[in-house]
Amino acid sequence: MQDGQSAAEQMVFRDKEYKCGIDVTLALVGGKWKASILWHLAQETMRFSDLQRQFSDTTRKMLTQQLRELEADGLVHREVYPQVPPKVEYSLTEPGKTIFPILSLMCEWGRSYVQESASM
Repeated sequence: MQDGQSAAEQMVFRDKEYKCGIDVTLALVGGKWKASILWHLAQETMRFSDLQRQFSDTTRKMLTQQLRELEADGLVHREVYPQVPPKVEYSLTEPGKTIFPILSLMCEWGRSYVQESASM
């Protein structure tokens, strides 16, 4: 193991035991929308309506749920402006920004995989 962990080392996160850091990462950003939400927020701060346009295949309820989970995990910051109509913006926190290199590599890998699969 590169980081010096033994394969049997246990980690506890959110009162759950994990055997691998990958499992913790997937618990935080896994699912259909979270990684993509983080990717878009790494590009710019976005209002909810902007995110909703980006993720038109999901419901408002699901997008709200994913954003709340990312906020609860400290990866996304939600800023509410006291005005009418309400203005809400989402951005990455400092810990949220640290996942960008991983997401970038995932993006590159996905593109390469699609290109290689097309030639098979």
